[in-house]
Amino acid sequence: MLIPRRYTSPSRLPRTLLFDLLPLLLILWTLFETVAIRRNLQLADAEARATSTSKGEKIFISSVHLHDEPLLRQHWNAALIALTQALGPANVYVSIYESNSLDDTKGALKELDAALGEGRVRRTVELDHVTRQANLDEALREDKKAGFNEPRRIPYLARLRNRTLRPMTELEKAGEKFDKVLFLNDVVFTPEDVLALLNTNKGHYAAACALDFKHPPAFYDSFALRDIDGREAIQSTFPYFASHESRSAIKAGSPVPVRSCWNGMIVFDATPYYTKLKNLRFRSLPDNLAKEHLEASECCLIHADNPYSDAHGVFVNPAVRVGYDKAAYDAVNPGDGWSWVGLVDLIKGTWVNRLKRWFALRKSKEDVVQLKIFERERKLKTPEPGAFCAIDEMQVLRIDGWAHV
Repeated sequence: MLIPRRYTSPSRLPRTLLFDLLPLLLILWTLFETVAIRRNLQLADAEARATSTSKGEKIFISSVHLHDEPLLRQHWNAALIALTQALGPANVYVSIYESNSLDDTKGALKELDAALGEGRVRRTVELDHVTRQANLDEALREDKKAGFNEPRRIPYLARLRNRTLRPMTELEKAGEKFDKVLFLNDVVFTPEDVLALLNTNKGHYAAACALDFKHPPAFYDSFALRDIDGREAIQSTFPYFASHESRSAIKAGSPVPVRSCWNGMIVFDATPYYTKLKNLRFRSLPDNLAKEHLEASECCLIHADNPYSDAHGVFVNPAVRVGYDKAAYDAVNPGDGWSWVGLVDLIKGTWVNRLKRWFALRKSKEDVVQLKIFERERKLKTPEPGAFCAIDEMQVLRIDGWAHV
């Protein structure tokens, strides 16, 4: 019996071959991309450390502390003292505000104050002896006038941060100005980290931020971080961003252009803090927007208000990474030339990022927020420059901290 020969169209052969080879091509592409990114990150770290030297600029250092005694005594105090010596005591001013801590944060800051004095560092260390309840009552009195039943968290934080800037105003009246303003959160850092941050983009920026970590590999400060398109990070792990420009930069290990960041440690060009018409300061969203169940970080809004942001750029420096404890810091600063992003985390993260971008998983959430802001602007004919900072959330102060409502 004759068996008919199967006929396959020549035009189908390349398609079939391509389909069969697709898994192999994807694996090769992933491996090539992974090796290239890890190499970029390693080179960026090496370059950052090589250029982490002081340029003799005048730096105003601001920090707010609450319940930070262990961190202060184990890491923060010593790092700050070393930083002031690296920058030069004559080139810095330290302004610290302590806010109603229940542990011995006040005692730790008194020790720091004495040590800074021995190093001839000019400083203001303000310890708040008013009770937490008294502060909440005062904040509530202000917010009740606007129709709120609980004190808003962000206006309170904005006032505290602005309070640390008061010495800057007084020094300006005396004829002294600073080149940069450095804000330090309750993070583990080294003087070399700060020097590398100051040299971000060769020192040309409106603001430059570190990356911060509490539970690596996830970064921490999603509230303030927005990519160059003004969108929230699409994921908490590398490479973080939906924007092509921001994502490509971090894969290259380069300073990442963003609309906003804070990330535990940030340095600003000080010029807009001295603007004659309106000095740059922290604020919250207006009450009429907050009543729409919207909130925005004061640490994001300050970039929206900064006239230098668009002209000079806001950057995240991926070569500068801080942690909220020593274990987190060590995990993202392995040293010895190792990449700070693990191999598995890198491969998984890049593919999760692709899938989220392809399926636009965050778009509907952002649309709800922007629609609320558009309606408010249409009614009041008042634009909100920090619309990209807003999220669908309300944050209030409580006696034991704060809460989402």
